[in-house]
Amino acid sequence: MTTRSDAIAERRPAYLSDLAAGIDRYFEERSDSCPWCDSRQLGVLLRTTDVMQHKPGVFVLESCKKCGHIFQNPRLNDDGLEFYYRDFYDGLGEENMNKIFATKRAGHDGRTRMVAARVKPKQWLDVGTGHGHFLADAKRMLPDTEFDGLDRTDGVLIAQQKGRLRKAYQGGFVELAPEFAGEYDVISMYHYLEHTVDPKAEMAAAAAALPTGGYLAIELPDPECAWAKLLGKWWISWLQPQHLHMIPIANLRSELKSLGLTVVSEQRAEPHNGQDVVSAAVLAINAGLIGGEDLAWRPAPPTRARALLRKIAFNASVPVLALAYLVDRVSAAVGGGRGLSNTYRVLARKTS
Repeated sequence: MTTRSDAIAERRPAYLSDLAAGIDRYFEERSDSCPWCDSRQLGVLLRTTDVMQHKPGVFVLESCKKCGHIFQNPRLNDDGLEFYYRDFYDGLGEENMNKIFATKRAGHDGRTRMVAARVKPKQWLDVGTGHGHFLADAKRMLPDTEFDGLDRTDGVLIAQQKGRLRKAYQGGFVELAPEFAGEYDVISMYHYLEHTVDPKAEMAAAAAALPTGGYLAIELPDPECAWAKLLGKWWISWLQPQHLHMIPIANLRSELKSLGLTVVSEQRAEPHNGQDVVSAAVLAINAGLIGGEDLAWRPAPPTRARALLRKIAFNASVPVLALAYLVDRVSAAVGGGRGLSNTYRVLARKTS
């Protein structure tokens, strides 16, 4: 049986070969204008490293002073996206991601209730579905609805094999959308648009694919959340370098309207997942102990002494994590009405 250490050792030569060629080639040229409104009034909001996987690189988020849109600048190119996504959701990261998504049922149910309050869809397409965990939970609440999924990764094929969805589309949504125009009552994009190169093009493709009266459901990290400023680079929802765009809700509303979609429901407090402080604590503590973790993109595994020291130090941090957990509980109780919610949801109906 292949162990995790074996899998890491197997991937190490490819990673080291990629890194030997340098990482500057993974970035496009810096843009001097906002990708949302074309304004040239830009300012650096955040400089950070990859605090999740600890792959090398420095990433910059800039904010548009005119519309508030936040975007990665310079942006990763296709090769860069492949490098930094590799072994995050699939491969080495698949087991951990499956455990995380398995704990998200409450959030999944909230998404489903929001849609079900307006329509009982016959066919629902989830874009960026990954391994289909949301669809499995949604089917439990809407047993008469047929659920399909779309994703660029093999995760969507795995989801189909596991019976979490009926039909699997693998590829880019913008390119595939004309194939199923008018077919789905609901198209959902949950934590998807922030990962895309051109979120406006994705939304336009969804609007074109929906029949009149169909619904587009969107969930996004809320860049106006107070924790974004308080926690800085340790705010997990920045998720650099994967999140290319962070969209204020007012910008999303305006774009939906321009596409002939009317917002019929909006949630800001309800989607809050209540893990900002504890996640920040875990990331910060882990960053200080990273020398003791076996990573495929590092030249060699850690010595036994360093691995043991990391384990001891992490165990000693349990009281800090417990305190962070309590802060998150209080934050959740206070509610998103005070700007503490880290996520928002919007449901829009195609009216023209």
